[in-house]
This record gives sequence, structure tokens and C-alpha cells, in this order.
Amino acid sequence: MPITTALGIDPGLDRTGWAILTRDARSVLSLRACGLIHTDAGEELPRRLNYIFQEFQKILSTYQPDQVAMEQNFFLKRATTMANTVMTRGVILLACEQSGKPITFYPPRRVKLMLCGTGTADKKQVQRMVQLTLHLDKPPTPDDTADAVAIGICHLKTAPLSSRLNVKTAFLEKLKQARACQVKKR
Repeated sequence: MPITTALGIDPGLDRTGWAILTRDARSVLSLRACGLIHTDAGEELPRRLNYIFQEFQKILSTYQPDQVAMEQNFFLKRATTMANTVMTRGVILLACEQSGKPITFYPPRRVKLMLCGTGTADKKQVQRMVQLTLHLDKPPTPDDTADAVAIGICHLKTAPLSSRLNVKTAFLEKLKQARACQVKKR
């Protein structure tokens, strides 16, 4: 199995966390780089979105990830926060699409469940499990960056199985269609 590189993303207009992780041939995960894209609340929305878009173009170009994993948002907050996050996700999706990178979405509860064993883990538990999983000296900070690392870990740990299941499902569907064609010909 070749080395796989994934970009984990925790999107937000004010603060977007990102992380580049790799899985080697022995399935060992490592953190290659991570960071936070911060935009100034005083700037106009189009300028902020453009900045996020440009930063993701640089990240995608520099690290050339094979895959992208992004948090799937649900909103219990204000409508403005929801709209801004949706627009931020849009420019990130555009940058990934232009780079030809496939994107997988993960709900926060699934990431927490995979990493911590419970979908209700708090930020500190997630940070600690990220630290332990990647054998880091200290947990990544701030929270947005740690969440991006957690999303990347979740993806690299679950994507191989999901891929195999998708291939098997596609094969079974083609087999079913072939059988249906044989029955029609008789």
C-alpha cells in the first residue's frame, strides 16, 4: 500500500483549521503540517473568502494531498454564522475541485466516536487522543487545528475500508445488472 496523504479541514470564516497527515505502507499515521487560516472580522466578506480560497490553493499545491476530509457541519447557532460557514465551505470546495481532489465529509460525532470511543467527547479528549495517536509531544492547538487533525485521522483510518466496501457494492450491482440482462435474453 503506497503512502497516502490527506488534508483534514475544520471550516469556519473566522478560523479554519487544516492539517496534512500521511499513512505509510504499515498504516502508521503521521502529522506532516497543520495550521490555522484566520480572517479579520473587520474585512469585507468577499475579501475574507478570497483569502481562504487562495490559502487553500497554496496548501493543495504545496502538499499535494491525495484526498481531502472536511467536517460536515450542523448548525445550532445564528443564521449569520451558518451562512458564513457555508460560504467558506464553498470556496474550500472550489479550491479542492480545481485541484482535482476528492472530498469526504465527516460529522463531528463520527470523528469523536472513531478517535475517542464516544461521539460526545469534549475538545480536550479529542486533543489528547490526537496527541496519543500521532505520538506528539503536546496536543495540537488551537481547537480548530486539532479538529482538522482529528478529521484527517478519522479519514485515514476509515477510508481504506470504505473504499473496499464501495468497490464491493459496485461489483455486486454490476453482477445484478448482468444477471438481469441474461434473464431478459432467454
